[in-house]
Amino acid sequence: MSIQFERAEVSLKKQVIDSMRNAIIDGTFLPGQKLVERELCELFDVSRSLMREALQKLEAEALITIVPHRGPAVAEITLEEAKSIYAVRQALEALAGAGCAQHASEQDIAALEVSLQRVAACQGSADQKALVQAKNEFYRVLLKACGNPIVQEMLTGLNNRINSLRRFSMSQPGRLPHTVKELEAIIGAIRSRDAERASKLCAEHVGKAATIALRVMAEQKQQVSSA
Repeated sequence: MSIQFERAEVSLKKQVIDSMRNAIIDGTFLPGQKLVERELCELFDVSRSLMREALQKLEAEALITIVPHRGPAVAEITLEEAKSIYAVRQALEALAGAGCAQHASEQDIAALEVSLQRVAACQGSADQKALVQAKNEFYRVLLKACGNPIVQEMLTGLNNRINSLRRFSMSQPGRLPHTVKELEAIIGAIRSRDAERASKLCAEHVGKAATIALRVMAEQKQQVSSA
């Protein structure tokens, strides 16, 4: 296994953290997987002290757990935790949609449309990383334009765990075309300055993703219990 990252102007520690975060989100490192410091140091060609700092940062983001005498492992999101995350996300994104309809500039709306085109371009592709990046860009613009820095801060803080759950909702065959239509409708409501409709559509979009993700998680849990 190899993970690509560039030694550029950004600090080496940040590059390692970003690369490991992406590896967790895209499933390169699986939930529950034990992370061996020595192997990680060899994989990224960094010192043990730098790797420990990176692991501490990822623990603070709730992406890994570090158990004394057992070491780090990729965090597992339980079904109950997932339900709570989706409930919070649904409420916050409804607020973000309403705020965006009230405050977004024409430039913001144009940026939403561009990011939606990137999401739509992922149809028929198996590149889950590109899809996650495209959806992240859509939500980055939505949150930036919503006019509520607290909503933006809270959803940004949840984003890593939301991305970890997206692989469940995106696993549903045929889901992406529906996602594109839902995001198109949200942009339409924002462009029409219909805050109530934008809020409702955002909440419905999250609700549909939650239904799929929670069902897949429950099925996987049942399979493990039956094994």
